[in-house]
Amino acid sequence: MSKSRLEAFTDAVIAIVMTILVLELHQPTTDTLAGLVGIEKKLFIYVVSFVMLAIYWNNHHHMFQLVHKINGRVLWANNFFIFTLTLVPFATAWVGDFIDSLVPQLTYGIVTLIANCAYLILTKELIRANGKESTLRELFQRYNKSYITIFLNLLGLALGWLIHPYFVLVLNISSLIMWIIPDRRIENKYKE
Repeated sequence: MSKSRLEAFTDAVIAIVMTILVLELHQPTTDTLAGLVGIEKKLFIYVVSFVMLAIYWNNHHHMFQLVHKINGRVLWANNFFIFTLTLVPFATAWVGDFIDSLVPQLTYGIVTLIANCAYLILTKELIRANGKESTLRELFQRYNKSYITIFLNLLGLALGWLIHPYFVLVLNISSLIMWIIPDRRIENKYKE
């Protein structure tokens, strides 16, 4: 199967999700800087969610540079991944309205956790489809970044539940920092 349709579909869905994300941001009710004070939390969580989506897109793009084969399992894994991303605007809007509240924070954290798990599943299915001798397997054989991210998501959910809801967001942001720069090994391999 050709990977180009899968990539185009994923690109389109992520672009739509980013558009929906910004549509949830409403302008201030006044024309002064004080008007921004009422929406600073929404702006903050919007930026976090936008960066998260951009990181997913960048890393998805880089990973697919190494892919030569896809199959039905990869298609379903990718569909599950983009499904999880479609939940981001809902969770972002809710936590933007109630950033100090436990249930919206947990919802945001669970959406992020499921998206990270879906990305890991997609990676594993791509490795399976491309074989044990593939460049993808070679580069991702000891790739612990996804596991560390999932651990941080779970830790954030636990600390958010037990101590304070902000821990969910703080640990999600911490895990994003690891992913901002796509894996240089992929870029180097692609240049070869």
